[in-house]
Amino acid sequence: MNPLPQDCIVEILPLTSPCDVCRSSAVSMIFKSAADSDDVWNQFLPSDLPDGFVAPDHEKFLVHHDSHLVNRFLPNPSSYSPKQLRF
Repeated sequence: MNPLPQDCIVEILPLTSPCDVCRSSAVSMIFKSAADSDDVWNQFLPSDLPDGFVAPDHEKFLVHHDSHLVNRFLPNPSSYSPKQLRF
């Protein structure tokens, strides 16, 4: 059986929800690649954006370190055991 071409997946994913697109990225490498496509995410943008609108650089918003997540979302991370903080 031949895999579904990525171009087809890119056409299908915008018919779902942003949450479903994120979940689909775990299915396979081809789904991950399609889910990372700007063509998919551009379909979720509002249609009334001004001409020339440029989305912010997504790299600025990525969290690169697990400890940053812990410190950001737990009020007092030192009160948790390492087992409780396992990701």
